[in-house]
Amino acid sequence: MHSYHDASAVVRALSPDEPVIINRPHAAARAASFFAEKFPGKSLYAVKANPSPELLQVLWASGVTHYDVASIAEVRLVRSVLPQAVLCFMHPVKPAGAIAEAYKVHGVRVFSLDTPEELDKIVRATDGATDLSLCVRLRVSSDYSELSLASKFGVDLADAAPLLQATRQVADALGICFHVGSQAMTPFAYVQALERVRAAIVDASVTVDIIDVGGGFPSIYPGMEPPPLEDYFGAIHRAAESLPVSYSSELWCEPGRALCAEYNSLVVRVEKGRGDELYINDGAYGALYDAAHVGWRFPVRCLTEGRSEVLAPFAFYGPTCDDADYMEGPFLLPADIRPGDYIEIGMLGAYGAAMKTRFNGFGEGLVVESTDEPMASQYLGNRRDPRQSDNVVSLR
Repeated sequence: MHSYHDASAVVRALSPDEPVIINRPHAAARAASFFAEKFPGKSLYAVKANPSPELLQVLWASGVTHYDVASIAEVRLVRSVLPQAVLCFMHPVKPAGAIAEAYKVHGVRVFSLDTPEELDKIVRATDGATDLSLCVRLRVSSDYSELSLASKFGVDLADAAPLLQATRQVADALGICFHVGSQAMTPFAYVQALERVRAAIVDASVTVDIIDVGGGFPSIYPGMEPPPLEDYFGAIHRAAESLPVSYSSELWCEPGRALCAEYNSLVVRVEKGRGDELYINDGAYGALYDAAHVGWRFPVRCLTEGRSEVLAPFAFYGPTCDDADYMEGPFLLPADIRPGDYIEIGMLGAYGAAMKTRFNGFGEGLVVESTDEPMASQYLGNRRDPRQSDNVVSLR
């Protein structure tokens, strides 16, 4: 794979007609090392965020040994790339055949569930195995996250005790897991969820071996400046230490976005301008799914020299024939940007490349590497804490 200093060097060298994905392996390695060294427990990479084999190898080399897989296809992929990885099948609803193959062929021993029916399915599909680690998913609030994950999965607290008790009877290790939603903007999201875990444990009167706080760890985007990740880790550690099973349980987390958001950016070309709308050669059916469907604002910069320093808000249209191929933004770019100019769109490592389709025949493009830093980072140690203020009051 060709390596360049930065996105501008890619444009100068290639003048690409198609979008170019830029990988930054050093950024993903830094994020993985951060979690491996600083999270007070075990980190499971949520493969759905970006299943690139190259990324999986970077994460493994940087200390991530456990992987949250959500389908038998992800099980097969990670097992083929990382034969020694610990795979955890954390989707709460799985086909019986997928459970059986995961257990019998790929050595998976960790499964999640949120209903008695799923528990029975796991027991039957594994022929009553006695070496299972089973995590009961608890429904918690997503009020403090940008994208909710509170409606589809999770047993309600009122119904959790019988399920925990039944799972304890067949599990070698019992866990409780939850997900506060994607891009949690305050550590309190985890504190609140762990209070619900406390109530579930007390109601069920069971010994719990695993407390899995799930994903939701945030990255930096325009208009979204979360606290430092150390604050999240500290709040989680303190809340978990106060649980009645802290002496016997291991703490887990499932970062996805936080490990891979900084891994990719995208270079696109402006094909047409119409007022404050720019037609670009990637979009809703490509790497910009989130920008179109959930209104995500990604950092952008114009790569063409000589453009105005005055920025203006733009919306994007993607390359397909579909009106839904539209990204409202606003994306702040030089007011005089024009067709033929190139734009770098940053922080696309999470769910960008993973969501690409071939609709309308689009979706081709080069993949290269870059040695510069991502457009935003939680891991460089040089960003301002957004909670600090310049309004200092003198006590003199």
